[in-house]
Amino acid sequence: MDETYSDAHLRDVLARTRRIAVVGMSLNPVWPSYYVARYLKLKGFEVIPVNPGHAGEVVFGATVVAGLADVSGEVDMVDIFRRSQHVAPIVDEALALFPTLGTIWMQIGVSDPVAAANARARGVDVIMNRCPKIEYQRLHGELRMGGFNTGVISSKL
Repeated sequence: MDETYSDAHLRDVLARTRRIAVVGMSLNPVWPSYYVARYLKLKGFEVIPVNPGHAGEVVFGATVVAGLADVSGEVDMVDIFRRSQHVAPIVDEALALFPTLGTIWMQIGVSDPVAAANARARGVDVIMNRCPKIEYQRLHGELRMGGFNTGVISSKL
């Protein structure tokens, strides 16, 4: 079952978020995890790439860490680019490591209602099966009918 989130709630989550750990981020520019993280970085968010296969490499000026335990300091959001069956341990680890965590965000196609309930019981907001890039663009008037920014102004005076 798909959850619904009000625009006000999504705006609040994005407005209070500054530091995002992107779990499962690829360094391949054609993968969604790469271009979503790049977009968020361009919009002023601090992005911490998390991927054990690329630990130590640098992307967008940030060093890739192997896991959440390698993140220095707190994060406001953990954005999960992993299959649903891998979500529960990521959420458990995030809840244990980041006492002030505000949001667990599961990307399009990713959900775990039990992990979500555990996080919500700790006062953490959870958004499932959504993309922060798409929601940011939609809420800030950057999307066109096709779901992407064409860069073309279509109205005439």
